[in-house]
Amino acid sequence: QFRLVQSGGALVRPGGSLRVSCEVSGFDLNTNSIHWVRQAPGKEREGISCFFWRDGSTYYDVLVKDRFTMSRDNRENIVYLQMNDLKFDDTAVYYCALDPRKLTCGEFPDLAGMNYWGDGTEVTVSS
Repeated sequence: QFRLVQSGGALVRPGGSLRVSCEVSGFDLNTNSIHWVRQAPGKEREGISCFFWRDGSTYYDVLVKDRFTMSRDNRENIVYLQMNDLKFDDTAVYYCALDPRKLTCGEFPDLAGMNYWGDGTEVTVSS
């Protein structure tokens, strides 16, 4: 069964850190790219990061680069997004998504190709 189950959303103060998780079932993380996509209130979804473990390629949007990091627990098939130095503008619902086309991570995330999505987890940055 193909599933992406998310957890870890919370209310965080500016400058704080948070890690959200995405447990992946039914897919081989070695051959599919995993993305994190977020949707801020009143805005469209935007792809912010990607990891394709097959070739080691990654992508981070300029808004999150050097603050956010993707990682993986191989034993549990869980992908993490570690978010540091959070800002008010990071407030959004965060989704993990899988693109099964076995493409390397590119500069322009293609949301249409991400056929499998988690349910989203809410991250609120507020003082």
